[in-house]
Amino acid sequence: MAREDSVGRRLDPREALAGCRTLVMVSMGYAAEPGGFAGQSAGKHGDPRRSRVARYAVGRDYHLEFEERLAGLVALIRDRWPSADVKPYVDYGPVLERAHAQRAGLGWVGKNTMLIHPELGSWTLLGEVLTTVKIAPDAPFEADRCGTCIRCIEACPTGAIVGPRELDARRCIAYLTIELRGSIPEPLRPGIGNRVFGCDICQEVCPWNEGTRGGGQPSRPAPWGGPIPPDTMASWAEELLDLSDDQFLSRYGETPLARPGREGMLRNLCVGLGNSGDRAAVPVVMRCFDEDSPVVREHAAWALARLAAARGSDDL
Repeated sequence: MAREDSVGRRLDPREALAGCRTLVMVSMGYAAEPGGFAGQSAGKHGDPRRSRVARYAVGRDYHLEFEERLAGLVALIRDRWPSADVKPYVDYGPVLERAHAQRAGLGWVGKNTMLIHPELGSWTLLGEVLTTVKIAPDAPFEADRCGTCIRCIEACPTGAIVGPRELDARRCIAYLTIELRGSIPEPLRPGIGNRVFGCDICQEVCPWNEGTRGGGQPSRPAPWGGPIPPDTMASWAEELLDLSDDQFLSRYGETPLARPGREGMLRNLCVGLGNSGDRAAVPVVMRCFDEDSPVVREHAAWALARLAAARGSDDL
């Protein structure tokens, strides 16, 4: 993100499409069972043995769904302006999506750095169409409706939201479990809990998400479908241990879970199992020591130490 070309594209969309004059901003809502696949909170009344996955990641990769929908919008623009250059964009590079969405009137950027719509909340994904056509802009969303609320800042278990609209990505559970390659810093592992892919905490506590379509709905898969993994971390780890890398991609290749890969998901599951306090998880964690990956083995050792400490004994 700090590369000169990345900074240039963030500041000027013409770096992404020469001659760009308009960004058509699009938001797509998503609804999945609160708490990931299992539909249970990891909090006071939840089951810490069950895996927690960010809601957007339940099912098929949203990029694929968004691309299909944007293709229709691109076709409409090209039909009306045949000579125009048009380019759909879905996380293809460092375009300032939230800032552009705010300027397009789709909401304001909350203290958790998420775009918030007053009726839809923050359970939306953003995409855009860049075009050389000049289209009259919509009015920006200028109000800041977060007020004095700091629930998101207080709720973040790793302290990633260091201030209003200021995120330290190096501490963010979403970054640690999805984008980070290699070892997760030990001091941050306990705060991850059983969130094995992404994190929705700062959205779950947001008052603007209470009663929105993205929250509190009956159990159902994401609107774009896809494979549903086992809901307990132990059973999911067992499944992944029985898969090769190629088999993992065959099963999860069209889902967001492909991003960290099999190694990354096993790493995350080891952290979650270590945090679970579940003595019955010891055999599957032991199996992780047979992995070739030193990253998986290291996190498995940490998990065993955590499970031993939870029981009050070093004898596993």
